[in-house]
Amino acid sequence: QVQLVESGGGLVQPGGSLTLSCKASGFPLSAYTMRWRKGLQWVATIGIPENSQTYADSAKGRFTISRDNPKNTVYLQMNNLRPEDTGVYYCGRASYGDRGPGTRVTVSS
Repeated sequence: QVQLVESGGGLVQPGGSLTLSCKASGFPLSAYTMRWRKGLQWVATIGIPENSQTYADSAKGRFTISRDNPKNTVYLQMNNLRPEDTGVYYCGRASYGDRGPGTRVTVSS
């Protein structure tokens, strides 16, 4: 059974940083391209096997997606956060409809 659990969200001031984590189970993380979304808006993808990364324009230069296959975990390092980054962030397998319950990020002073 595929399960995804996002964590790491919270309240942060503009310009601050957060690192989101996504713990996956029920499938081998190393076999899938993974993505992060904010709501329905795509944010970043990390591919296989070379871990190629792609980002939405809004995330380029500020966010970094990474993965730790032995830990079955995907990360999203978010720097220089802006109020417009506020939302619920979900991870999932690219081209699949799965996601976890999400983790909420609020950027506000």
